[in-house]
Amino acid sequence: MRRSLRSAWQKSSTVHEKLVFGAWLKYEKQREELISDLLATCGKCAEEFGPIDIVSQLHADLNSNSNETAIMNADCNLRNVIFRIGDEKIVCDRKKIAGLSAPFHAMLNGCFSESLCEIIDFSENNISPLGFKAISEFSVTGNLNEVSPNILLEILIFANKFCCERLKDACDRKLASLVSSVEDAVELMEFALQENSSVLAASCLRVFLHELPTCLNDDRVVEIFSHADKQKRIIMVGAASFSLYCLLSEVAMNLDPQSNKTACFLERLVESAETKQQKLLAFHQLGCVRLLRKEYDEAERLFEAALNAGHIYSVSGLARLGYIRGHRLWAYDRLSSVISSITPLGWMYQERSLYCEGINKYEDLEKATELDPTLTYPYMYRAASLMRRQNVQDALAEINRILGFKLALECLELRFCFYLALEDYQAALCDVQAILTLSPDYRMFEGGWQHTNRTLVCEHVGNWTTADCWMQLYERWSSVDDIGSLSVIYQMLESDAPKGVLYFRQSLLLLRLNCPEAAMQSLQLARQHASTEHERLVYEGWILYDTGHCEEGLRKAEESIKLNRSFEAFFLKAYALADSSRDPSGSVTVVSLLEDALKCPSDRLRKGQALNNLGSVYVDHGKLDLAGDCYINALKIRHTRAHQGLARVHFLRNDKAAAYEEMTKLIEKARNNASAYEKRSEYCDRELAKADLEIVTKLDPLRVYPYKYRAAVFMDNHKEKEAIAELSRAIAFKADLHLLHLRAAFYEHIGDVLAALRDCRAALSVDPNHQEMLEFHSRVNSHEL
Repeated sequence: MRRSLRSAWQKSSTVHEKLVFGAWLKYEKQREELISDLLATCGKCAEEFGPIDIVSQLHADLNSNSNETAIMNADCNLRNVIFRIGDEKIVCDRKKIAGLSAPFHAMLNGCFSESLCEIIDFSENNISPLGFKAISEFSVTGNLNEVSPNILLEILIFANKFCCERLKDACDRKLASLVSSVEDAVELMEFALQENSSVLAASCLRVFLHELPTCLNDDRVVEIFSHADKQKRIIMVGAASFSLYCLLSEVAMNLDPQSNKTACFLERLVESAETKQQKLLAFHQLGCVRLLRKEYDEAERLFEAALNAGHIYSVSGLARLGYIRGHRLWAYDRLSSVISSITPLGWMYQERSLYCEGINKYEDLEKATELDPTLTYPYMYRAASLMRRQNVQDALAEINRILGFKLALECLELRFCFYLALEDYQAALCDVQAILTLSPDYRMFEGGWQHTNRTLVCEHVGNWTTADCWMQLYERWSSVDDIGSLSVIYQMLESDAPKGVLYFRQSLLLLRLNCPEAAMQSLQLARQHASTEHERLVYEGWILYDTGHCEEGLRKAEESIKLNRSFEAFFLKAYALADSSRDPSGSVTVVSLLEDALKCPSDRLRKGQALNNLGSVYVDHGKLDLAGDCYINALKIRHTRAHQGLARVHFLRNDKAAAYEEMTKLIEKARNNASAYEKRSEYCDRELAKADLEIVTKLDPLRVYPYKYRAAVFMDNHKEKEAIAELSRAIAFKADLHLLHLRAAFYEHIGDVLAALRDCRAALSVDPNHQEMLEFHSRVNSHEL
């Protein structure tokens, strides 16, 4: 999404689009100030998009029929004209003033009596003597110098009244350059909209957008955006009105989806929508907010409009409204008609299950899981139903199915409830601590249970000493129980133990659990709680590395090593160097760095990881004996994942049976073993491989390789339809580039050029710079032409 926003910003055709998309990017990157600061310490600017100079980039649409060169009335011999304002007289060059606008030209050179007057009374035109002096000076020099903001506002109103376009534009730009705060912008936006001053309005808009989401807490700002009619929106944001209100409604929904400002912004979004795609999106989003606000009649109208425009998701809104009004069968039938009319998706069956009972409900939920195994509700419903029937182990197995590949907070919360009912307080504590690690402010039971009440569970669990915690962490890390390890670290953080290293360990676990945002927060906490300068530099290095700044991360590691030769500094440097170096000889340095790391003090958890990495480097360079030694040493200190590396060594020695056996050991030891089954499938015959990969898909349906393997087997057997169906099964809930690429190739093989092109374009949406896909698209596109 960020890449698409960045492309939108780069390819913006107007200043207003650049403002909106730049602000959206900034909003998406909020809370990343630390990364910018760290890059600055490495001499690198983090800004991908700089400030926009609106004054210079927004061109004025000045009237080309300027009166500057108008011919003076031949009968008028008066070179100067005096304007009297109150008791003051301002002497002006008649020709220059006449050149400001057509009205002035007509007044001073036409058939009006003023053309023959030396003194003209201008006291009733709401301009001060100081203001008119500035206007007179502008008529001669073309500049507004040293003019106060209040006088500029006077001049702006005057210039509009007398159609002085050049004067208005200069005043507009001068005022725009003075807008530096929300207070300025609030005050000046009203004048900008009243006086049709697009440059000033854009400058005020820039300030508002720069301060998102904070500025939406200011009622004055919200009122400006909420009450802007079509004409005001054109002045404020040009043709980018729809994009602006997309951004504003997104921010407002994140703050409070039921608020008045959210509804107002979405109403403006509907008004701004021009294309069919824009209208269906706006109708649906406003319909959702109306439904949340229990404004059912309006919600129904909007969902119908969205559905008629082609937004199929809106049928769920209509069904829910029908159910609320007591029309349960109607809701069921409405969803059934959609399911029967198109290729159904998992969410449709999940939605329909809400309006039936018994066997029909279970069948719909099973179908929902089959079509989209990432949906959490079906697992939760089935697990809760089993628990009610006292099928405890089956209930736990059902909720564990999804927690094995998707760490959903609501699923952890449900499992916590199960453990409470079973009085398994240790397991319950583990889950609540994992929840609070992922979301410290999470309110369980829809806000009815504060996280501080965790002590109620703790009363039933014995206190662990620091030594006990390290033993538990070691046991769970070794058995690849990542959620259990998270829980132990949470408990350790409440002690007096050094917190930097604990938050760092927490970040590693969260990355393994595919929670990158929570992992980054933990890394930042590790940096904040670092006990030494060299430790802090290591965490800064990991922050930079994990956000794609590999060279800067490497530099931080080197700075840390200069201060202290530590395990983590050498490990980071080796990791970053292996990723950034394109020189094959760089592996020698990586080996040396990992060996240096192993000589430094550390615990067995980290040393096991270093031995595993060192073994991988040796394998990549054909040094199988050295690699085997590394993996065996890692296993001696119970780094369980080393079984996978040792299996690879066996395989490269042409001993597939030993490789298969090694992976079997990993499967038996590891709690989370989908990847182990996947890897083991490479070391056996086709039938056993197919069986292992079926288990992989059952344990973790998000893993791509099994679908590709089964599809390839179908293609080998000339079963093209089955091969495409296998890939489509996964693509329906995971738009993976490799799956799309393979399906595009299969479509090309059977001659379906349009379908191949569709998948090419979808894949290039995921990664626009993927060279192989670009070449494939070019080739297939030439077939169509």
